[in-house]
Amino acid sequence: MSKMILKEWLAWGQGSGFIMEDRGPNGGKLILKGPMQRANKENQNKRIYPIKLLQREFQNYEKPIREGRALGELDHPDTSTVSLEKASHVVREQFWDGDTWMGRIEVLSTPCGRILENLLESGVVVGISSRGVGSTSKNESGADIVQDDFNLICFDMVAEPSTHGAFMLPEGVDRGRIMSRPDRIFRALNEIRGNRK
Repeated sequence: MSKMILKEWLAWGQGSGFIMEDRGPNGGKLILKGPMQRANKENQNKRIYPIKLLQREFQNYEKPIREGRALGELDHPDTSTVSLEKASHVVREQFWDGDTWMGRIEVLSTPCGRILENLLESGVVVGISSRGVGSTSKNESGADIVQDDFNLICFDMVAEPSTHGAFMLPEGVDRGRIMSRPDRIFRALNEIRGNRK
């Protein structure tokens, strides 16, 4: 069994015209909040992350968050390091909601961070993706179970989601006001589909 880069992503749904009003409570910073990873559910990459594995990586990730080093990039490079010149955001806080690993992320005023901000302001739906190194093993249904040798590197911003129904918005923005009725229906259907796995 050989180790490989494992990348996963969740969709962050946005709408245009809401970002500037959200900055006041955060000292002018753009903060995003929502799910970053899910345990014990098969994602669209056919991978399952056991809860004990994610809990361990959650604990390990506390140190870089505390030290202000939990950076991520715009897009997914095929490397096991984070490039400072390509950093677009930093994870400021993490917490659990059931089996869902949640986070608060600050968009940085770096070149890649400004691209991310412009995408969000234009209403582009952006995903968040875990990047790590590890191996997988197939279970009886053909899903790849991520093994204990997995090490989380970071969370990157990407275009394509793999986790069902995972939308993230700037902190304090009402989802019902931002997401259209078709978006809400699509999200609900994806959540139902995800819960059946």
